[in-house]
Amino acid sequence: MFDTLSSRLDKVFTSLRGRGRLTDADIDATAREIRVALLEADVALPVVRSFVAAIKTRARGAEVGSSLNPAQQVIKIVNEELVAILGGDTTTLRFAKTPPTVILLAGLQGTGKTTLAGKLGRWLKAQGHTPLLVAADLQRPNAVNQLQVVGARAGVEVFAPEPGNGVGDPVQVARDALAHARRQVFDVVVVDTAGRLGVDEELMRQAANIRDAVSPDEILFVLDAMIGQDAVATANAFADGVGFSGVVLTKLDGDARGGAALSVAQVTGRPIMFASTGEALDDFDVFHPERMASRILGMGDVLTLIEQAEKAFEAEQAEAMAAKMAASEFTLEDFLDQMLTVRKMGPIGNLLGMLPGMGQMKEQLAQVDDRDVDRVVAIIRSMTPGERRDPRVLQASRKARVARGSGVTVTEVNQLLDRFAEARKVMRQMAGGMGLPGGMARAKAASARKAAKKGKGASRKGNPAARAAQDKAQKSAAQERLGKGPGFPDGMPDLAALMRQQDGPGGMPPAGPRGGR
Repeated sequence: MFDTLSSRLDKVFTSLRGRGRLTDADIDATAREIRVALLEADVALPVVRSFVAAIKTRARGAEVGSSLNPAQQVIKIVNEELVAILGGDTTTLRFAKTPPTVILLAGLQGTGKTTLAGKLGRWLKAQGHTPLLVAADLQRPNAVNQLQVVGARAGVEVFAPEPGNGVGDPVQVARDALAHARRQVFDVVVVDTAGRLGVDEELMRQAANIRDAVSPDEILFVLDAMIGQDAVATANAFADGVGFSGVVLTKLDGDARGGAALSVAQVTGRPIMFASTGEALDDFDVFHPERMASRILGMGDVLTLIEQAEKAFEAEQAEAMAAKMAASEFTLEDFLDQMLTVRKMGPIGNLLGMLPGMGQMKEQLAQVDDRDVDRVVAIIRSMTPGERRDPRVLQASRKARVARGSGVTVTEVNQLLDRFAEARKVMRQMAGGMGLPGGMARAKAASARKAAKKGKGASRKGNPAARAAQDKAQKSAAQERLGKGPGFPDGMPDLAALMRQQDGPGGMPPAGPRGGR
């Protein structure tokens, strides 16, 4: 969504690199280009004015004048101001002291409220809660049925006593749902309300009546991030008519300019709490302003990448895979397992885009096709278990059979086998700790654990050597976990190194918005 804005800002910052000092003319030219970039991205005019004014004031201040690299300092200022207009700190839900916590969803029709209710319910369930979805949108055709389907997919119960399609009282449904939740011990109630194609008096009155009936702990305004300048007017109308405590942005995976996301928090004074980035139920997460600003400036989003990896990979799986690599036992079967697990994290292009410095490779990332991964999976699955364990048995006739079974050519089968053989050779060379991410840390940790095991017979108190060995093993394991991120498979990026790339002023890369790499 922010590709156009990112590209414009990148051009601005490129012109600043290599400057020993910045003149007032440089600052004015930079501010002018940033203003144009924000206006083209459909950011609200009041937000653009305050944003550019803050940058010019700070850029002319002592913090830039005394800097060894003024250009980098200006980039740091832009990053901090972006975080500020996106809401500043990450905001989480407030839960009631006495359950159930009531969350009311409000917004226009077509913003994705019903699907969002299922996503939120699934997210709450993953956090250890027992949510209940309430079908209080009795106006839109099949809205009740849609929520029931979404709830079933999310594994969350739906309270739907009325058929909808214009039948039933949504206020009474909301009251009954609260009583039902107390009886059945649901600790969170998510109420899906009706919307309209535009803001009108009836919409506001119904939403306000439901609000008064259930006294929600949180009112989330669901906003379509693709509607541009209308986002500000719509948000202000809901703030005046119903009130809301937080914003949820939907359709962030679209190709619109993204001005809504950069405007709504600043204009309404309400934080963006969640973001929906796709149609799948797991394309939903907490909104982190600092991570979004980092993406806009092309610096990647390593923390989100780590979190996605933690969900997809088991620590034991990664340990077993590392051991196989070190022992040269890594097979095509293991390779297939890793590829399928990585696919759980989302589209490959999106994952690569979260790495620092990849923002300048948008065209290459756009050409990354997940169907290439699917073809590799099909080739490996067309082999017998014996062929996967030892690809050397694949002679001409077997390769022809695999090619027919996977719908590819024999040349493609040969290319896969050649790449795998080369990769396994490299892994064998690196597994000793000279380059495989986390390899040296694992080797040290393993040695420390062996030393600790030898001294296990003696008590820690009476055996300083055993105590030191055990402490060293625990420390090495902790350092390794911090370095790679829990559950990251070998062969994935060395996240510790990526983190160290962002040790410039204020967490910015040491050489420009993309690290100058």
